[in-house]
Parts: sequence; C-alpha cells; structure tokens
Amino acid sequence: MFSQSYAPVKFERDADVALIPEGQMVNLPAGTTGYLTQSLGGSFTVYVDGRLFRLGGDDADAIGREPPPKPELPENATDHDLEELVMRQLKTCYDPEIPINIVDLGLIYDCDISRNASGGREVEVRMTLTAPGCGMGDFLVDDVRSRLLIIPTIERVDVELTFDPPWNQEMMSESARLDTGMF
Repeated sequence: MFSQSYAPVKFERDADVALIPEGQMVNLPAGTTGYLTQSLGGSFTVYVDGRLFRLGGDDADAIGREPPPKPELPENATDHDLEELVMRQLKTCYDPEIPINIVDLGLIYDCDISRNASGGREVEVRMTLTAPGCGMGDFLVDDVRSRLLIIPTIERVDVELTFDPPWNQEMMSESARLDTGMF
C-alpha cells in the first residue's frame, strides 16, 4: 500500500478550494493550518479540521509552493511528439483521494487529436470516474481540459464524461494496482 506522510502547511493567503468528495467550492482564509496529504501533478490535497480540500496548482503559492511548470513543445514537433506530450499531461491529473494519475487509474477511455482548418490542434477525450456519484467529477474534467489547453498548438479540448462501460479496478494499470494493493 502507498505510504502516507503528512507535511504541515499554513495558508499564507485566502484560497478557493474544493471540498472532497463533495466538490463544493469553499474559501480557506489566510492563517488556516492543516496537513498536505498529496501533492501530485501540481495540485494539492490538504487535510484541515477533519476534512480534505483540493487546492489547484495555480494557487500553490497560497501554501508556499511553486505552481507546476507549463509544458513545452518544440516548433518542429511531430504529431507523435504532441501525442506523447498530451499523455504526459494527462498523467499529471490525479484523483484527489487516490494518489494515482487518471491514466493509470484507467479513467481515460479515448484521446483523439486532430488538426482544425487553421492548422491548430483539437483534442477529444472520453473519460470516466471511479464512481458515478463522485462530486469531484467536474473538477477532474476541468483539470483535464485546462492541462491540455496549455499545450502549445492545442486550441480546443472537448472532454466527454461517460459511465459506459462502468469503471472497475481491473482497468487500472498493473503498477497502480500494486501501489494501491488492489490485486
């Protein structure tokens, strides 16, 4: 099973965070103290007063951390280079409760990249959640969209959330199953 080490944090400024698992946005004021339980892929899960909150990477400075670096794509990049970068970006999206990226969790069903009339790229992602009632679904969908839109040449990202077929732990990569003890 994955190890847990909680680092104390103090909010240096007010920050809007998502309550886990409900997904409701709340504001944690400057001076709030808690514990950092997950900092993967540039977002953070913070434990405060018995509750978990997701802090987006753009607000990393609120807890004294650096925001994640923006992805780079060389000017002479091939379609294959872009496909690899898209997959690396998708692997920076983490379920806020499970320290496994959404690709290894098996949440990404399809990812298609195409060129539009102006030569820019468009990405269509079909994905699911570990549970249909997950309140964090909108945040994961927005996380996928925003992380792909910052890739140079990508002009549009469409993310379709589906529950057909329903997710099950057999969809996880072997390493994800090993990390979580779900063999």
